[in-house]
Amino acid sequence: MITQTLPGGTFTLTDGLTVTRVGYGAMQLAGPHVFGPPADREAALAVLREVVELGITHIDTSDFYGPHVTNQIIKQALHPYAESLHIVTKVGARRDADGGWPPALAPHELRQAVRENLVNLGLDALDVVNLRVGGLNAATPGSIAEPFGVLAEMRQEGLIRNLGLSTVTAEQVAEAQSIAPVVCVQNYYNLAHRVDDALVDSLAEQGIAYVPYFPLGGFSPLQSEVLASVAGRLQASPMSVALAWLLQRSPNILLIAGTSSLAHLRENVAGAGLELPADAVAELDAIAG
Repeated sequence: MITQTLPGGTFTLTDGLTVTRVGYGAMQLAGPHVFGPPADREAALAVLREVVELGITHIDTSDFYGPHVTNQIIKQALHPYAESLHIVTKVGARRDADGGWPPALAPHELRQAVRENLVNLGLDALDVVNLRVGGLNAATPGSIAEPFGVLAEMRQEGLIRNLGLSTVTAEQVAEAQSIAPVVCVQNYYNLAHRVDDALVDSLAEQGIAYVPYFPLGGFSPLQSEVLASVAGRLQASPMSVALAWLLQRSPNILLIAGTSSLAHLRENVAGAGLELPADAVAELDAIAG
């Protein structure tokens, strides 16, 4: 049951795959530092069920969240999945014993990761798999032909329906597109961190989704002060302003703000619908690093 109209409407990734522009990022459903189980599994299940109740049809996850924990919680909460619900996952990293995020881009690692996503989500095929190439917040230049080619092969095998990229450069996007279609790009981007401005616009022209993460990441004290000032004038939270700015920035931007709190989930969804006046947008645009 959809209890409200979601801000931003929908975006069509490809034929037969349309998602709400306001999505949900499931990373925070795992334990501290995205490692191990959550302190309150029932609360995590409740958040996911509320995601569906709110009408959100786009959940972002990965089997290396936990590892395995987040996908298992998604399966417990929502399987069998509604036909309208689309789960986007990513591969290309793993978790070590210290909770680190080392790369896992070898062909056997990618194939194992896809299989683990399928098992832990309870699916026969994955709607979208993003190849994560760089670190947590910066791309690593270089050819991605081999790892992306492995995922393209698995797409031909029917285990993956669509392919995306995460933490990549514009050059890597172009290289991937020469191998197989790309339906989305997920990079670090927000109103203070605008390195990808040209890529956002280029993808919009091609009808490809851009999915930013860390909506409040990397702000300097001065930038945070400006954001807080604008939010105060609009009687909104800084997160609401940051999400609303992203949604208004370009029609191909999809949001995947995450939380383990029901209250914050509802606040994020409502806040994304904030209409930013032109003077506020101009002030926010000026803080870009």
